[in-house]
Amino acid sequence: MCCFFTALLFVGPRLATMVWYLYTPVYVNGAFDSFFWGFLGWLFLPWTTLMYISIYPGGIVGFDWMLLGLGIFADMASYFGGYYKRDRFPYGDQIP
Repeated sequence: MCCFFTALLFVGPRLATMVWYLYTPVYVNGAFDSFFWGFLGWLFLPWTTLMYISIYPGGIVGFDWMLLGLGIFADMASYFGGYYKRDRFPYGDQIP
């Protein structure tokens, strides 16, 4: 089952979280107080939500904060990663 979740990570964090929720809903529901917070995390911060669900059962202590920070970094990189290279590609009337 671990290889299945790893393969889902390469497809995308939202799909991995959805399949994890369908497979073990009690495990995922234990990480959040309400469906609302879990859904907002799934929608806007998918890597952070996936990391939070995976480290939550033992409590977030010590090195777990670093892992959670890695999830936040992955979300920020996915949102803002292309902004740096935006001038390399022509748009609209700049195409020769």
